[in-house]
This record gives sequence, C-alpha cells and structure tokens, in this order.
Amino acid sequence: MYNPTVARLTYRALLGRRRAMILFLLPGMLLLIAAAVRAFNGADDQVAADVLGGFALATMVPLIGVIAGTGAIGPEIDDGSIVYLLSKPVKRPSIIFTKLIVAIAVTMAFSAVPTFIAGFILNGNGQQVAVAYTVAALVASIAYSALFLLLGTISRHAVVIGLVYALVWEALFGSLIAGARTLSVQQWALALAQKVTGDGLITSEVGLTTAVVLLAAVTIVATWFAGFKLRTLKLAGEE
Repeated sequence: MYNPTVARLTYRALLGRRRAMILFLLPGMLLLIAAAVRAFNGADDQVAADVLGGFALATMVPLIGVIAGTGAIGPEIDDGSIVYLLSKPVKRPSIIFTKLIVAIAVTMAFSAVPTFIAGFILNGNGQQVAVAYTVAALVASIAYSALFLLLGTISRHAVVIGLVYALVWEALFGSLIAGARTLSVQQWALALAQKVTGDGLITSEVGLTTAVVLLAAVTIVATWFAGFKLRTLKLAGEE
C-alpha cells in the first residue's frame, strides 16, 4: 500500500520553504515558552501540565495537523496537479494511505518531539508529565492527520474548516461546553495522558476505553472515506 514515490513527492510538498517555516514556528514557540516558564517559575509539575496541555496539545498539535493533513493532498486537488498522479498506475487507496503516513510522520515530528523536549525543560519529566503529553501528542497526530487529510480531499476550504475545528470547536467550545469535550480529539488524547500519570494531575472528560475506540474509529473512517472520495474523482476523459 505504501508508495515511496508518492511519499517523496508529498514530503517535498509539505517541507517546502513556506510550510517548513510555519511548521518550525510553533515548536519553537513552545520551547521558548517552556524555557521562560522554567527560568521564572522553576520546576513545577502542575505548571508543566498546564503549559503542555494549554499550548502543546490544545494549540500546536491540531494546527500542525491542519498544515500536514490538508497540505498532503489539498493543494494538488486545488491546482489540478493531482490528475498527473492519478493518471499513473498507482492505486488510489495507496495514494491516500501513503499521504496519511507522511502527514502522520510530519505531525508527530513537529509536535510530539518538541512536546517531549519541552516537558523535560519544564520539570524534568516529573510525575511522567513529559511522557504523558508526548503519548497524547502521538495519538492525536494520527487522528488529526486522518481528519484533515479527509478535509483536504473533499473541500477546497479545508484549511479554514480545519482551523475552525481546532481553534473554535476544540479550544473555545471545548473549554466552555462539557458536551463538546466528548467530541474532541484533544480530550481523547488526554485520556491516554491521564492513564500515564495516573494521579489526577491530568484529567479528561472521556474514559480511556471510549477514547481509544473513538480515536481508532475516526482514523479508520476518515481514511476510508478519503480513499473513497479519491476513487470517485474523475479525470478528464474518464467515463
């Protein structure tokens, strides 16, 4: 299913100069914030959890997911260059699967790794905070990549829709409306982080089993539907 040629082209598109600047900006901000907080506040487990939960997981991970997920396929569909790829003897589900793997890898690299480093800067991984939020960032990267790859496949406004979901639904509504939290990738990921710390330092509105099932279901369904939409995309001259 994995196609190295498609992967190479997708990496090149995602890590081009403009997108790479944005991808490096958010992790850089997290590390600067972590260093400043540690310098002025010292090592504090609760503060570390607040920084990693409030900025890393709630803001950085979904935004990088938007950039990587939609950028893996959206621009090719928008400018029509996808027809050159679809005209090659490559199965369309293979294209989606490969682009998803690339989007996940990029999202993990630019979100989970900086989260782990920031956690150590903040409190030296006291009470497993750095590991917990790194696990949350890793699993959230998978679900976000699948969701935003699907958006890039079905809509020309995928980036806008993705930003609305990440910043309005999860960050705003999720902090104000209890019911919205249960439909939040962030909360599902927090359930795994809560399991790692296991002491009440990190809490989630969703139980662990429910969170795992929802994360898996969203990833599988979004990937399948993206593949379905690409399979039904007609090239010029196709009947």
